Amino acid sequence: MISFPFTLSLALLGLLFCVSALPVVPPSQAPLSVPSETFHPKRDAQVLILGGGVAGVIAARTLHEQGVTNFIIVEARKELGGRMMSHAFGAPDHQYIVELGANWVQGTKTGNGIENPIWALAKKHNVTTRPNDYFNNIATYDDTGAVDFQSDVQASKEAFQRLIASAGRRVPKRLVDMTARSGYSLTGSLPETRYARAAEYYQFDWEFGTTPEETSWLSSSWVHVMGCSLKALAHNYTYDPESGGFSYENLFSIDQRGFKALIEYEARSFLTPDQLRLNSTVRLISSSQNGAMVTLTDGTRLWADYALCTFSLGVLQHNDVVFEPQLPIWKREAIHSMAMGTYTKIFLQFPEKFWFDTEMALYADHERGRYPVWQSLDHPSMLPGSGILLATVTGDFSKRIESLSDFAVKDEVLTVLRSMFPDTCIPEPLDFYFRRWHTDPLFRGSYSNWPASFLSEHQGNLRANVDERLWFAGEATSRKHFGFLHGAYSEGLEIGRTLAQCVKGGGCLGLEHIDQVRNARPYDDV
Repeated sequence: MISFPFTLSLALLGLLFCVSALPVVPPSQAPLSVPSETFHPKRDAQVLILGGGVAGVIAARTLHEQGVTNFIIVEARKELGGRMMSHAFGAPDHQYIVELGANWVQGTKTGNGIENPIWALAKKHNVTTRPNDYFNNIATYDDTGAVDFQSDVQASKEAFQRLIASAGRRVPKRLVDMTARSGYSLTGSLPETRYARAAEYYQFDWEFGTTPEETSWLSSSWVHVMGCSLKALAHNYTYDPESGGFSYENLFSIDQRGFKALIEYEARSFLTPDQLRLNSTVRLISSSQNGAMVTLTDGTRLWADYALCTFSLGVLQHNDVVFEPQLPIWKREAIHSMAMGTYTKIFLQFPEKFWFDTEMALYADHERGRYPVWQSLDHPSMLPGSGILLATVTGDFSKRIESLSDFAVKDEVLTVLRSMFPDTCIPEPLDFYFRRWHTDPLFRGSYSNWPASFLSEHQGNLRANVDERLWFAGEATSRKHFGFLHGAYSEGLEIGRTLAQCVKGGGCLGLEHIDQVRNARPYDDV
């Protein structure tokens, strides 16, 4: 939770914006294209930044540093942070701030190498983090109680190493992509037991938010490597310093201001009241050679020379924002070719701790992905005495529980816990909470993932601007760091620099795109 003075200042900013907003225009009267300059000469800003997450705030900061201060961040929620979302959890007299979305600084810095910019911000704003030991501090269970399948966990690490190495740079490089499931099979990993499947889930799904069947073999070798056990692997842009990564550290935020404090406090260092509109949801984005017009759900119109969309990939895929004219087919194809994973944290607070003393636990159910990963926040290195236990589900199982009531999900979770600890009388939790990321129209998922059908040309098209006036940035548009906070940061930085050049130069062509993405060779006609 952010400190009171800053919270109050944001609330006052919101009041100021309500007073200074343009007259509301009924949506039915909103034009379908941006009028000519002679029709509407006044601009509200040179740049409208749509979304106040990491990409949006860093793009704004970059414009500010480049001397472009005539911009407005338009944010649908009451606060900045995007998918860095905190929640006050627990009994009224025993509450803690927990993270519903982004939680880790993934990679810090090695020696004189490059530094993860999220780590730099965390240090700058004194965000409290703790090392999180995924693999060397774990207990294992099934529906009969504690059972040792550590050998399966170790085997899953070795299988993932083979998967990565088979597509990396230190062996003959693969030129054709397949799914990670195909890669697993070809490299000899065929998990047959529930223990092997749970271990594979922990190694793969828990990181990607999707299954091996939904993930590119090549991209899983590029980016998402978990923990120190995989130091020997190359081509890793987040962790491996030899491949341009930061370090092998994973730091878990336990800051009681919320992890989002690092971006809120950064915004506070340069934003002025007239550069931020909170509680403002975008309904329509119209663009032409004359500029961009954004219509909010309350009918308010905002005009600018440029609009930068930092919406999540899931929002773009679900058409939660309308574009006029419709986005070109090359852009829509790129948007729908990438995948959006869902990662759901389920929090429970109990009067006292009854569970494992390790940081992590893995549960092997007969159904793959059914409440498999558990983390103790009531741990000496986390939030001792909190009574908080955290379970995680992903992908289709996340979507499944979002369709259920809280009561039904809680009942399922307690059933699993009681099977894991059959000799313990487990009481009703003092508090229970999870966020529905997939069905939330402001997010539609947790973070992006690269499927086997997503080509490099698609990635370039996803990142590219549409004509001169409409731009895009976010973790999904980052080639090296998609799915990570530092991917959102790097894209906000790069696109912010490009937009600053456009504004100061009086225009620009923007980024290259490919009108038609083709296979290397055509498929034969049937």
